[in-house]
Amino acid sequence: MTTPTARMLLRRRSLLAGALSLGTALTTLGTGAGRAWAADGPLVSGCEAWGARPPKSPVKVLPARAQKILVHHTATPNVTDYGQAQAFALARIMQADQMDARGWIDTGQHFTISRGAFVTEGRHGSLAALDSGTQFVEAAHCPGQNTVAIGIENEGTYTTEEPRPEQYATLVALCVRICLQYGIRPYQIYGHRDFHNTECPGDRLYARLPQLRADVAARIGGDPTAPVWPVVGTGEVSERVRVLQYLLVQRGATITPDGAFGPATEAAVRAFQKQIEAAIDGVAGNQTWNQLCAPVAQGAAGEAVTAVQGRLTGLGFATPADGVFGPGTAAQVAAFQGSRGLPGDGVVDARTWSRLIA
Repeated sequence: MTTPTARMLLRRRSLLAGALSLGTALTTLGTGAGRAWAADGPLVSGCEAWGARPPKSPVKVLPARAQKILVHHTATPNVTDYGQAQAFALARIMQADQMDARGWIDTGQHFTISRGAFVTEGRHGSLAALDSGTQFVEAAHCPGQNTVAIGIENEGTYTTEEPRPEQYATLVALCVRICLQYGIRPYQIYGHRDFHNTECPGDRLYARLPQLRADVAARIGGDPTAPVWPVVGTGEVSERVRVLQYLLVQRGATITPDGAFGPATEAAVRAFQKQIEAAIDGVAGNQTWNQLCAPVAQGAAGEAVTAVQGRLTGLGFATPADGVFGPGTAAQVAAFQGSRGLPGDGVVDARTWSRLIA
């Protein structure tokens, strides 16, 4: 039986594959305009270079740094045309599909790496924002992550095939550049399916992500070990259920954080999963935790902070549960991180969250 995800994948492949067959008939644009050399990273051809249409409306540039990287595949044929003209044709076709068929204002992802290892800018402004290191362009590549995650598409379908070595090497180099610019740690490199109900980036490319994190860490330092999340469902009574409940309340659920995973909590999980377009099963697993556990740091306030404070106290790092992330909470977070071999920066990012609820 063909699943909705598989049907979506087939539709995307058929739309883009049909258009790509016309790619060689398209006029190749000049290669001088819109190109930028990013130090410590690959050459990126900007939107002007590949002939992008203007966005339907202005893209939103956020005054913040990206927090993570999401790896995708285009779900298009694994072509053997490795030239720049093919990379530019793909960029134009993807933009047309996403603007005309999906109704987006522009290309959804920030960057695309072709089978020939050419890198093109996706959404307008992505390259300039990256070069600034202090700005980030809101995108449309993954529900719930478009204001915090850089999206990198890799041309091809990697369900049963591996990406080409040259393409993978460029992916490593681009991730290194992004991590250096935004201060992203290597363990914050994920696959699309870690957040969304999709087969993307394909089983084979997804299986390469631990190696990708390790290869990036070898260039910039740091521990590449990704967060590991528990599976929490109906009937469990625990402090990690209480954390889950607090995080759901932070996202608008009307439940009581009592530590018991009953029908009301299951309904809240299902509602949240529907909202973020994750697999809807009422069980808190990888996608649900990844979407819920947004970073919190000094200056934050709310139910997520209360959850952090409660877990710190339960683990021996006494912290008043007042829902305000002040210097005292930051100091206790740093102490907890030190006890678990994590960078003691006082910021509760995904890996610190995962250790708090393990």
